[in-house]
Amino acid sequence: MATVGIFSPAFVFVAITGPIIPRLRESPILAGLLDGANVVSLALMAGVTWQLARASIFEPIPALIALVSLILLFRSEINPVWLVIGGGVVGIISWIFLA
Repeated sequence: MATVGIFSPAFVFVAITGPIIPRLRESPILAGLLDGANVVSLALMAGVTWQLARASIFEPIPALIALVSLILLFRSEINPVWLVIGGGVVGIISWIFLA
């Protein structure tokens, strides 16, 4: 229920504004506003990514998972979903055996 409560408003908002956005893009002022909103959202995602990385990659196992994932992401055609699943599995196994 928590997941539904968190993500449903975003889906509803996109469904409501989807048809309106192309018309808003025709206005130079509103197009600039939308471009600014895109830049701000990307900056927020980059900032959160940086904070999460700083907080989690100080231990050897998470650092190794991150390094292997980056190498596989850029050197192979592997789907990122498998990297997330693999990282989770390695993290759980290391937690069970090293805790």
